[in-house]
Amino acid sequence: MSIRLFNTLTRQKEEFVPLEPGKVKMYVCGPTVYNYIHIGNARPAVVFDTFRRYLLYRGFSVTFVQNITDVDDKLIRAANAEGTTVPELAERYTRAYNEDLVSINVLPPDIQPHVMETIPEIIQFVAGLIEKGYAYESEGDVYFRTTRFTEYGKLSHQPIEDLQAGARVEISEKKENPLDFALWKAAKPGEISWESPWGAGRPGWHIECSAMALKFLGETIDIHAGGTDLTFPHHENEIAQSECLTGKVFARYWLHNGMINIDNEKMSKSLGNFLLLRDVVKQYGGQLIRFFLLTGHYRGPINFSVELLEQAANGLERIITSYENLKHRMATARQEEPNGLAAEQAAIVAQLRERFIAEMDDDINTANAITVLFELVKEANLYLRNQNVGTAQIAAYQKLFEEFAGVLGLRLEQTEELLDSEVESLIAERTEARKTRNFARADEIRDLLQQRGIILEDTPQGVRWRRK
Repeated sequence: MSIRLFNTLTRQKEEFVPLEPGKVKMYVCGPTVYNYIHIGNARPAVVFDTFRRYLLYRGFSVTFVQNITDVDDKLIRAANAEGTTVPELAERYTRAYNEDLVSINVLPPDIQPHVMETIPEIIQFVAGLIEKGYAYESEGDVYFRTTRFTEYGKLSHQPIEDLQAGARVEISEKKENPLDFALWKAAKPGEISWESPWGAGRPGWHIECSAMALKFLGETIDIHAGGTDLTFPHHENEIAQSECLTGKVFARYWLHNGMINIDNEKMSKSLGNFLLLRDVVKQYGGQLIRFFLLTGHYRGPINFSVELLEQAANGLERIITSYENLKHRMATARQEEPNGLAAEQAAIVAQLRERFIAEMDDDINTANAITVLFELVKEANLYLRNQNVGTAQIAAYQKLFEEFAGVLGLRLEQTEELLDSEVESLIAERTEARKTRNFARADEIRDLLQQRGIILEDTPQGVRWRRK
């Protein structure tokens, strides 16, 4: 069996064959860290984390890079509004972003590069484009000549003539062509900036991902992913500048997830339905949010509503209860399966595993994969109705639950939420343990609280705690 992916570049499903056998180079566009992320930002995080987990499950070695945009117009405006610096604001919201990812069980990237740490490589990249004639300097700004790249528009499937006629472009008298985009922006008075051959300034938005992908993954990567809203102009511009610099294909497979609607309406601040992820997690729990986001196919839109969330909660409870029942029954199970049921159960387990893999192979179809997970619940529950069950068969069902949950990023253990008084009691015990230099117990308590969604912060004024 082979994995097939819908490639936005070709608009068809293609067999996934990485450049180097067994190894995958994957780049996913990360957030602009000027505020807390919203529920829409959580979807690509969960979708492509699940795909990464599935690649690992299928035996691939994956290098997963996701950038942090820590300097741009939004950060500058937000920092000015808060009376702080761009680096301080970026550090705070990067930390918040990573905490939010933990709350929905997203694995940390192998590499998380920041724009401010990649300035030399970005300047070198821009200089290379100027040298080749694909970019030009204009009053301290540097722009990319879109008309020089004859394939411009191939990702969004729009001829350059149509794009010039009315696409979203930034108009400026400094440009040779309205469709040209900024690679480097001259600094305005008081703005954060870096010295460059074209004067003090900072990178344009699109150049950062190309420079980071080149630095950490090489000239050609296997997979580039992000939301459909990034297809044009962001990803289109990445292709243009990268392929003009290197002369090679930038990314071989382009994956894009659909958007989230709130009660069948587009999410926006003006409509008052703008949901921050941490607020939703606090209300419903990160496990349920993750599960819900996987119940629809990643390429289509998904509607977020209380009713649909409740349906997902009921389904998730069925899965966890079935797994818990297997664990409970194991204690009284016989070593040997009676009545020759062992072969029958082994066949069911093997068939379910094959079906799950087939659904995930078909363009990461988590919706259908979850249907197979519910089939597993049904079969496990039917098996446990037998008076005499065998440990080997129970273990096989448990293992399959754990495999599926591992790919989907779900936790099968039921954990009761600690009351505030219990948290305070454990923190007091940890404080006492540290005083008596019992650091093992102190660390044990910190880990326990973290597993229950409690984050501790040791400050000069004492220990502060908060829920994820």
